[in-house]
Amino acid sequence: MAREIGAFAGRHVLAELRSIDPRLLDDPAFLREALRSVVTEAGATVREVVGHRFEPQGVTVLALLAESHASVHTYPEIGAVFADVFTCGDQADPVLAVRLLAAALGTADVEMSVVERGEKHVTADR
Repeated sequence: MAREIGAFAGRHVLAELRSIDPRLLDDPAFLREALRSVVTEAGATVREVVGHRFEPQGVTVLALLAESHASVHTYPEIGAVFADVFTCGDQADPVLAVRLLAAALGTADVEMSVVERGEKHVTADR
């Protein structure tokens, strides 16, 4: 007999943010706290945040979420960021997380695409 075991679904937001102060984009502590704050405000549960500053510039920050993950990869030399936020379920809003990140970075220059992933209903024979 087939029974519903839950939804295998989520939204994956890929974004490019531009016109950002290069100093913010080369500050790992600021970026770790900004990413933690925006995904939390967007409804996600943060498990861990790690970051790495590259030489001569640039930072990558990854947030492990109960709902999946979020990341930023910065390019201070051009004032730009690639952001990636994927959340499963309905609790967290990855689009809101990207909009809040843009606000934290002081930019309105945002391009984003949203990919609906998974299925609405999953069943299994058990």
